[in-house]
Amino acid sequence: MDPSLRIVPANAEKSASVKDTANSLGLHDTLRHGPRSLAAEVQTEGGLKGRLENWDATQDNAKLTLQRNIYGLHAPMRLLMERKIVTQGTNPFAAAMAPSNLHLDILMGRDQTIEPVDIFLGMESGPSLDVHEGFGKKGM
Repeated sequence: MDPSLRIVPANAEKSASVKDTANSLGLHDTLRHGPRSLAAEVQTEGGLKGRLENWDATQDNAKLTLQRNIYGLHAPMRLLMERKIVTQGTNPFAAAMAPSNLHLDILMGRDQTIEPVDIFLGMESGPSLDVHEGFGKKGM
């Protein structure tokens, strides 16, 4: 847990390009800036993808930091411990129930949101229910 109150995820770390690491002769200075990486120079994706991937983690980190500042160190530690117990716990009724973890949703603060998984039970990308496709497979 990083003690940061950042609401929006940070930008991806910038890698140095040849323009930034050039010495007086215009060549890459390996001793000061490390070996040159062409993959970092040809970076095609923007920062939005990285921010979207880290959005939930950043929001969770901000909530835990606020709890730490308001209630003390025990509050975020207790919440993280409860999340770990819920994710590791075995449920004897798991085979008969829908594939969701209501306890974890409550601890993460997602119990008041409705997502496609809540409605379709994870079958939004399941098999197609097209009748014509079924007849085509049977050879009729």
